[in-house]
Amino acid sequence: MKLSAVVLAAGLGTRMKSNIPKVLHRILGKPMLQYVIDTIKSINPEKLIIVAGKNINEIKEAIPKHNDIIFAKQAEPKGTGNAALKALPSLKGFKGTVLIANGDTPLITKSTILNFIALHKKRKNQVSVLSFESKEPSSYGRILRDEKGRVTSIIEQRDASEEQKKIKEVNSGIYAIENNALNLLKKIPVNKSKGEYYLTDIVEIARNKGFQTDAICIGFEDELTGVNTQEELNLVATTMRYRIIKKFLESGVTFIDSNSTFISPNVQIGRGTVIYPNVIIEGYTTIGEGCNIYPNVRIINSEIGDKATIKDSTLIEGSIIKSNAVIGPFAHIRPGSVVCENAKIGNFVEVKKSIIGQGTKASHLSYLGDAKIGNNVNIGAGTITCNYDGKNKYITTIEDNVFIGSDTQLVAPVTVGKGAFVGAGSTITVNVPPDSLALSRVEQKNIEGWAIKRRLKEKKTKKK
Repeated sequence: MKLSAVVLAAGLGTRMKSNIPKVLHRILGKPMLQYVIDTIKSINPEKLIIVAGKNINEIKEAIPKHNDIIFAKQAEPKGTGNAALKALPSLKGFKGTVLIANGDTPLITKSTILNFIALHKKRKNQVSVLSFESKEPSSYGRILRDEKGRVTSIIEQRDASEEQKKIKEVNSGIYAIENNALNLLKKIPVNKSKGEYYLTDIVEIARNKGFQTDAICIGFEDELTGVNTQEELNLVATTMRYRIIKKFLESGVTFIDSNSTFISPNVQIGRGTVIYPNVIIEGYTTIGEGCNIYPNVRIINSEIGDKATIKDSTLIEGSIIKSNAVIGPFAHIRPGSVVCENAKIGNFVEVKKSIIGQGTKASHLSYLGDAKIGNNVNIGAGTITCNYDGKNKYITTIEDNVFIGSDTQLVAPVTVGKGAFVGAGSTITVNVPPDSLALSRVEQKNIEGWAIKRRLKEKKTKKK
């Protein structure tokens, strides 16, 4: 089956009351347009054309890996019929079925689209519209049929009579049009009251021209809901969140409170993992099997290995946490970091663009930036890698089996050799040889009786 697709994404979305283009409003961290694109891509169209308006450049920037997408511009907002017309030059020479969908229907599924196209082909239609039964059809265009049940036209809510408004079958905004009927787009007249061209008019035009035309009523309202307001955006996000949670529940993931958990659609989670309340997992994050993700954790574009533990109030960004590692509570793992197997990053520890070796522990109150830390290293509380001189960043290297005492400052570039010890309170500015003890403290002096003399002096001062 030869198939191409057109996604209409030129709407201004004035009812959103936002400076962001409507189709770029995010649902669980992903633009709503991207949901539509991903679903359509899953059916492998020969061509995918996005029709955008004055925000076309902004939309291009927001859609990753769009080199296989053709963009067409609708310079002026003249309605859906005019927008679809802008895709025709890109479809020149194409022989097959063209699917037209809206960029503000992110809940549409692959199965519904495939069923719709299959019925369109089976009935040998040249123009089909996907319709559905709505409980509250007030904002939708109504599907009008003759006494034999054949579709005659679509009428918008604002133009419908009181009798027509009672019709429950409504337009989804999704069409299948054979290439030999595409020129009917040029026949759509301007709506005088709105000054726009309605794509819905193609149904009546096609029927009057003798083309095989039908409305295929197989859709579901919760799937075909369009987003035009912030309230609708919120409702769609709730449905999408439920879909994602349900998928993971069925695959063996446990949620302590699914109502307070937010997971982006590209996330992967292994079976046996337990997700506690108030957890946000975003982007292309992968979480392994048997993990525990405790409350108030946020993980973004990261990889979490099997049986890892992420404790309360931890932020992980663009990093890799390997199997059996323990992170948190109150830890911050910044982009570019790798925490290896059985390592521990404890409370109020910040790691930035560093490698933390197997079995290494930094249990509390430390900053480890631009560091290469080996296996089985102990990082004492208050340790800081001083990696920045105001112009450049430098690397701190700590080799295997090193012990770093508390309140140590490592001024990069510097290397602490294998098996060395660094005494607490040291400032290390030169390399430490393997198996050495490094100290950089001022010699301690105890002045006996000093405190007694001070107190006596204070008493004399008060008497005066």
